[in-house]
Amino acid sequence: MKKALRRTALGISMAAVITLTASCSWLSTVNDDKTINWSADKLYTEARDSLDNSNWSQAEEYYTKLESRYPFGRYAQQAQIEMAYAYWKDGDPAQAIQACDRFLRSYPNHPASDYVLYMKALATLNEDDGFFARLTRQDISDRDAQAARDAWDTFRELVQKYPDSRYAPEARRRLNELILAQANHEVKVARFYFIRHAYVAAVARAQRVITDYSRTPYRDEALQIMADSYGYLGMKDNEKDVRRVIALNKEHPETQVKMPKIEKPTIEAPKNVPSTQVRQQAK
Repeated sequence: MKKALRRTALGISMAAVITLTASCSWLSTVNDDKTINWSADKLYTEARDSLDNSNWSQAEEYYTKLESRYPFGRYAQQAQIEMAYAYWKDGDPAQAIQACDRFLRSYPNHPASDYVLYMKALATLNEDDGFFARLTRQDISDRDAQAARDAWDTFRELVQKYPDSRYAPEARRRLNELILAQANHEVKVARFYFIRHAYVAAVARAQRVITDYSRTPYRDEALQIMADSYGYLGMKDNEKDVRRVIALNKEHPETQVKMPKIEKPTIEAPKNVPSTQVRQQAK
C-alpha cells in the first residue's frame, strides 16, 4: 500500500514538473515574440518589407501571424497572395499551391485571381527546379508528366476565365510548351521501350505522339521509332507504310515543325496595395 502511494505521489510530482516546464517554455516563447503587440498595420508592413528584401522565411512568419491574428482584417486578402508568392520564391511549391487554392476558394471573384492562377501554375511546375530545362533530358519522370498536365489545366482555366488578363498571352504560350512537354514525354517512353526491345509497347507510345501531337517536333522521331519497331517485329507492310510517310515529310518541308525556344517563365511580386485601397476592398 505504501509503495503504491509512493508511486502515485511520484507520478503526480513528475506530471507537475512537466506541466511547469511546458508552461515556462510557453511563457518564454511568448515573451520572446517581439510581434506579440504589433498591430495589423505593423505586421503587414514588416512582412512586405521582408518580401521586398527577399527574406522569404521572415515574410512567411509575419504573414502567418497576420492571418492568424487578424483573419478578417483589411490586409487578409493581400497577405494571402503575398504569402503564396513567398512560399514559391522560398522553394516550397506545395505550400504555394495550397495558399493559392485557399485564396481562390475564399475570394473567387478577386481582381487578382488571374495573377494567383498564374502563380499556381508556375508553382505546379516547380520552376525553381528548372522544369522546362528538363524537357530535353533523357528521364521519363511520371511526376513531371503529371505536373505538366496539372499546370496545363491551370493555364487553361486562366485563359478561359480571364481571356483579357495581362497573363493570358503568356499562359497561352505556356500551354503550347506544355503540349511539347507531353509529346516529349511520350517519345522518351517510346525510346525507352525500343531500347529494351519492347517493340509493341514502343509502337503504342509512338502512335500516341502521331495521334495527339502530330504538329510537334517529336512527330518525326516517333515515326522513326514506329518504323524500326515494325521492322524488328517482322511487320514489313506496316514498316513500309511508315517509311513512306517519313519520306513524304522530307519532300515537303512545310510539314516539318521546328522546336521553339523554351524560356523559363517568371512572375513579379504581388503589387503592394496601399492602405486606402486595402480598406476599400475590405468594405
